[in-house]
Amino acid sequence: MLEDNVIVDALRQACGDAVRGHAVFRGQLSIDVDGARIVDLCTFLRDDERLRFDMLTDLTAVDYLPAEPRFQVVYNLYSFAHNRRLRLKVPLALNDTIATVEGVWKAATWLEREVYDLFGIVFEGHSDLRRILLWDGYVGHPLRKDFPLHGIPQKVQYR
Repeated sequence: MLEDNVIVDALRQACGDAVRGHAVFRGQLSIDVDGARIVDLCTFLRDDERLRFDMLTDLTAVDYLPAEPRFQVVYNLYSFAHNRRLRLKVPLALNDTIATVEGVWKAATWLEREVYDLFGIVFEGHSDLRRILLWDGYVGHPLRKDFPLHGIPQKVQYR
């Protein structure tokens, strides 16, 4: 079984100060990491023979308004070799961007588009960053906490 301390120690050895902290909640390890190093961290987690987190199962975000940094991008990873899950958390301020990880896991392509559409978080270097659930021209990002409960009136043209 792949132990929590093995994962954290391996990441700290490989990426040093990019690991900001970690916690275990209900048996699942979460690691707080520096967003500027997200591609390096994810590549290491995928390629290191001891770890082998070969699948990005989900990528989402959380809005902690009024806290600062406001957002947290969350990467849920899975290792088939070890039957093990891992969560990476990256704090982001309102206008911060983060690098895409679609070069590490192709599944990130659609997941990052969803986060962009619903939260407005920009993934630098993404191959096709555009809305995925809402129409072009939609105003706002409905999963932000400051989005009005009644919505924003939209001008929609049906053809």
